[in-house]
Amino acid sequence: MKLDQSAERQVFTVSQAVDQARALLENTFPKIWIEGEVSNFKRHSSGHFYFTLKDAHSQLRSAMFRGANRLVRFQMEDGLKVLAGGRMSIYTARGDFQLVVEALEPAGLGALQLAFEQLKKKLANEGLFDPSRKQPLPMFPRRVAVITSPTGAAIQDILNVTGRRSPLADISVYPVRVQGAGAAEEIVRALRRLNETGGWDVIICGRGGGSLEDLWAFNEEIVARALVASAIPVISAVGHEVDYTIADFVADARAETPTAAAEMVVRDRRELLDQVRALRRILSGKVGDRLREARRRLERAQTSRLLTKPLAVFEPLAQRLDDLSVRLRGTAVGRLRLAREQWRGLLAQLEALSPLNVMRRGYSLVFKHPQDQLIKNAELLSPGDVLRVRFSQGEAKCQVDKITKDKS
Repeated sequence: MKLDQSAERQVFTVSQAVDQARALLENTFPKIWIEGEVSNFKRHSSGHFYFTLKDAHSQLRSAMFRGANRLVRFQMEDGLKVLAGGRMSIYTARGDFQLVVEALEPAGLGALQLAFEQLKKKLANEGLFDPSRKQPLPMFPRRVAVITSPTGAAIQDILNVTGRRSPLADISVYPVRVQGAGAAEEIVRALRRLNETGGWDVIICGRGGGSLEDLWAFNEEIVARALVASAIPVISAVGHEVDYTIADFVADARAETPTAAAEMVVRDRRELLDQVRALRRILSGKVGDRLREARRRLERAQTSRLLTKPLAVFEPLAQRLDDLSVRLRGTAVGRLRLAREQWRGLLAQLEALSPLNVMRRGYSLVFKHPQDQLIKNAELLSPGDVLRVRFSQGEAKCQVDKITKDKS
């Protein structure tokens, strides 16, 4: 397009042009939903989200401010396909065309389900689902704490079961909200409080069934980490048999329902009585067998030669002892005689090798004084050296006057 230079011009500043373009864009697209893949995602220290939505052919800068993004349940990350709802606008400071996001959903998967899968993967990678880190449940807990709603069906089911199976069990309820805003924080406070006070053998934490959103408090990361940190064994009893929450994976044990949790911690007194009766029958049989065997051994002992003719048993043993004593004395004397002869032979060898015997034949030992160095060669001496000469009997000190070396 060629501008008409003669026409009257309407001149805009940059800010005016960008403001008008922004107003036109926002009026044209006040509400719009866009599907795309997240890239270049950044969470600013202010809490705002900045990212790019892209497809195979284009990309669009996007911003989601803190007031809106605090409602996002799942974790934003590059590569995630989302549906972003908001308005088209322009960031006037840079003149950038962008989407101001007010609502965000994962494409093809519910936000809560995606958040569930993301947290499940994260905690599994940390090893929090590993059975080796979980605590065993006590066999006969005396004090049981229940973290649940005081008005829900779950607590009634637990009390009915424990009352029927073992009325002596001490069941205490720690009332909390189990759904809605703030429920997760109340559950965490309850777990911490019970661990601080101590004295509890096991904790049941749960509620009755409901939708994924109703059960969401038990899918919160803060609840999962509080369950892991509990020094008291915890049973997760959330929903019905088909319901699974993050709490089920990290707790020390999972019960399919609150009723099942009560059955896990409180043994039926009738079952216990049956077990006691069975053990008593087994013990009685074992004791009877032992008594019969002892009686048979006593009867055999009463007719044995040891009791009826004790002298006949001990006389051969006494004779055998005398024989062994004689043999031992003879062996000891022989060995002593042999050892004495060996000692005399060694003494004779030592005497033959003694340097004193050699010296008795006219030889002597010469030592340099005062070092007491044995002199074997005249080359080690100098005129004036003092010598100590050792004879077979006695010794003498003398001084070197002259040294004569052997002619070779």
